Amino acid sequence: MSSATQLIDKPVPVETPAPTEPAAPVAAGPSVAKRVGGVIARTAWRLVKPFVAIAIFLLIWQFAPGTGLVDEVFLPPFSTVARAFVDLVASGEMWTHVSASLNRSLTGFVLALAIAVPLGIAIAWYKPVADLLNPILELFRNTAALALLPVFVLILGIGETSKVALVVYASTFPILLNTITGVRTVDPLLVKSAASLGLNPLRLFQKVILPAAIPSIFTGLRMAAASSILVLLAAEMVGARAGLGYLITAAQQNFQIPNMYAGILAISLLGLAFNGILVALERRFSRWRVDPSQ
Repeated sequence: MSSATQLIDKPVPVETPAPTEPAAPVAAGPSVAKRVGGVIARTAWRLVKPFVAIAIFLLIWQFAPGTGLVDEVFLPPFSTVARAFVDLVASGEMWTHVSASLNRSLTGFVLALAIAVPLGIAIAWYKPVADLLNPILELFRNTAALALLPVFVLILGIGETSKVALVVYASTFPILLNTITGVRTVDPLLVKSAASLGLNPLRLFQKVILPAAIPSIFTGLRMAAASSILVLLAAEMVGARAGLGYLITAAQQNFQIPNMYAGILAISLLGLAFNGILVALERRFSRWRVDPSQ
């Protein structure tokens, strides 16, 4: 038999693969339910966290008079003040005072905004205007608005005009000074780049200067909103027949202490509403900014 035949007839051994160990199971990540639950928990905490300090303050206010820390006659529990607030709202008296204060405050605030922003841009951008107006601005911005209340009353009377004028005066300077700061601190490279693209002065203000100055301007607006409410309350304590300042003064004189604190609570809520609206508007007009928390 030939060697070729022997090779054909001889069985060829087949190698069987060695048994392999089963692969270790891959650790499964957190389930979808756990991830969703974590997101919900973080969102809920983010929403609740700002109110924790307020809740603690209200609890202290509620229980401090009962423990003898303060006299309940002069500081009623929060529940008593809340009932007085609800009664004033139900009778319509609260809305009468809030609407009167809101009308005066908004009118003065809008007038101050219309005056301060264009004037601040002119002072910041044109040196002759700054040289002309800076001395008088330095004089009046260091004069407190409440110090001029008797002057406004003497010149404009005790009616609505003097109260609105005082709000305009108190609101103008925060907006004006922050507008000047915002325009002057715009990055010069942005201005040069926009000018090199051939933008005319109007488009330069519209596309570069104002967007870059918006954060500073809104800081001034929030400061002015607080100032407008504070000075208005003082003005309403003189010769007014409606308004939150009048409500607080009348309640204090008649020893209606819960009503007095209800008026103060209404002022706080009004200030929070003002601030929330301005914060929302700032976010709307500053969407180009990068949030550092992200």
